[in-house]
Amino acid sequence: MQTLYFRLALSYERCEPLYLTSTQTVIVLADNGKRVQLPAKNLRPFIQHNGIHGRFRLIITDTNKISRLEKIV
Repeated sequence: MQTLYFRLALSYERCEPLYLTSTQTVIVLADNGKRVQLPAKNLRPFIQHNGIHGRFRLIITDTNKISRLEKIV
């Protein structure tokens, strides 16, 4: 397993495409410099009235499957 950390600061308007079927994936930059591609559906639960803001922990398996994504701050 591998743990990656990243921050997001997106306005609600920038989050709207996450609900469109054409937006399948989102690419984030982890704190260690790695680019990580996530299914957009994994970020939807974190959208609030002002968008998505905070620090996140992503735990992935040895086969690069998402084990857990959680907001930590």
